[in-house]
Amino acid sequence: MGYPSVAVTAPRLSADARRQQILDVAIEEFGRAGYFGTSMNDIAEAAGVTKPVLYQHFDSKRELYLALLEEVGNRLLESIAKATSDASDGRDRTERGFAAYFRWVSDHQQEFSLLFGGSARHERAFSAQIRRITDESASAIAGLIDVDLDPVHRDTIAHGLVGLAEGASRRLVAAGDAFDPNEIAAVVSGLAWAGLRSLDRSTA
Repeated sequence: MGYPSVAVTAPRLSADARRQQILDVAIEEFGRAGYFGTSMNDIAEAAGVTKPVLYQHFDSKRELYLALLEEVGNRLLESIAKATSDASDGRDRTERGFAAYFRWVSDHQQEFSLLFGGSARHERAFSAQIRRITDESASAIAGLIDVDLDPVHRDTIAHGLVGLAEGASRRLVAAGDAFDPNEIAAVVSGLAWAGLRSLDRSTA
């Protein structure tokens, strides 16, 4: 005698887990086609949800993209903070910070392009969000600068170091070739540390 078949359904995701899934899918979709080339239909289909479910989490494509920028920016900041948390001195913090940055870029080129390479960054709402992420990155870097500097100069130099890392990463990602993040980090951190030491008032 046969037994009646029982339908097996996948476990339902919590609201937080579903939101995270949508963000992860959106990174791939926006990374592939850009902000203007991606629709909410594309994201709903790729996430395996209906549009009403998608709109339960994000009211619009603009809101989704803003949340995505924040998510990606936080991931970058967290990777730097984790890498430098137990550094032994200023030079070690500088080297670890750049190594974490370039390793993140190497492993997450789509995310980097979303933050710093997409055409949508020129939109007012998005550019403001990216500036905030850049400012937070600079604030984090400023805390790693272990030399005797005026606070205003420290902040300015921190922004310069973020720009240095971003500019180098843009070039590497645009070239489309694989690169060794540790190798480029060693070069850039060496340059940064030599410059920082030359400005240290305590050694003048």
